[in-house]
Amino acid sequence: MTIDDDLTMRLNLARKLARDVGREALRFWNESQGEALGVEQKSTQDFVTIADKHAEDTIKSALKRAFPEDGFIGEETGGTAGQGGTWVVDPIDGTSNYLRGLRHWGVSIAYVQGGITVLGVIHDSPTDRIYAARMGGGAWRDGEAITVSNTRDPQVAMGILGASRRTPFGLYLSQLQALFDAGIEHRKIGSAAIGLVRVAEGVADYYYEKHLNSWDALAGLLIAQEAGAEVVCPPMDGFIADGGEVLCATPALSEPLKKLLIGAHARVS
Repeated sequence: MTIDDDLTMRLNLARKLARDVGREALRFWNESQGEALGVEQKSTQDFVTIADKHAEDTIKSALKRAFPEDGFIGEETGGTAGQGGTWVVDPIDGTSNYLRGLRHWGVSIAYVQGGITVLGVIHDSPTDRIYAARMGGGAWRDGEAITVSNTRDPQVAMGILGASRRTPFGLYLSQLQALFDAGIEHRKIGSAAIGLVRVAEGVADYYYEKHLNSWDALAGLLIAQEAGAEVVCPPMDGFIADGGEVLCATPALSEPLKKLLIGAHARVS
């Protein structure tokens, strides 16, 4: 079996698993209406649910059966890298949205090999859409090729600005001010994975967050990059271990946004 065949098998399985667990999580929410999800508070903005844990267990077990030599790192259970390749998984990205019935959440599965993300799959579960990419093979939504927007004028740009309590509130305010002064619109939707595929399909022009964990971002970053986005993120080893800053933007806006958002660090008092 060739390396190409191996990656095709992994991509096909990741697509199936993402859709299966996303549909199951949605069914579970619809049946319970959010009242019996077994919420366990981990921190002010970070929740675990029965559905979250079950989704990760399902993905982890299926990948282990199919590819026992692969490593696995999940948001809920952690894990270790493998000698050949490693799966990096967020079973439900946007858990707080999921708990409250908001539509911005999904399943994120990435496969990292040789320090590079080579496969990325995201299931936008409320819409039942699968976004997928293979390094060098373009980006796809349910089998249809997608590309980033061609927005060039910051005055008509709109993107997504993520934030969490892991980063200073003063920094977030300075970034909002920088965007406002430049005439650039923004939204905050509560899911990096879904925000990144919105850039990939041209709905949003950028996604930025000062700190993301690798499982929130790797699949979406590959999909967006393969759709034509320019990406700023940490080197893989540091990203998997500690997370880091992420900017993903349509090419014409990448440099201006780097100056506005990454440059905003120096303006925090």
